[in-house]
Amino acid sequence: MVGPAIAWAETPNAGDVIVVPSAAAVILFDVITDVPGQGVTYRFRFLAEHIGTDTDFAAIGEDMLFLCESYILPRLAAVGPMPDQIVITLLDRPVIFGEMTPEATQFFEAFRPDHDTCIWENL
Repeated sequence: MVGPAIAWAETPNAGDVIVVPSAAAVILFDVITDVPGQGVTYRFRFLAEHIGTDTDFAAIGEDMLFLCESYILPRLAAVGPMPDQIVITLLDRPVIFGEMTPEATQFFEAFRPDHDTCIWENL
């Protein structure tokens, strides 16, 4: 993980495998906390090899909301300060953050945490 030490309630670990509602398995690639955004922003990046083929955009949205509410929010309980924004990225392959990788498929969504829900925001 990149960024300062954070007191997670339950530490997200690179390599965590999460089965999302589309029945695909995604793997936590990294968490980036030290890149400026709109206020405090945490970026969770997941490897999702399935997104490069026959992508169902509605399912991807459901998967991202699930990741935000079921995986990320429970791990933010002891974090201070609470982020203003959570950005979730699904990657079909490992990509260095901020580096142009035209052959990679990536989907990004931003959410605002609100207690136990994630509210979609415009990037």
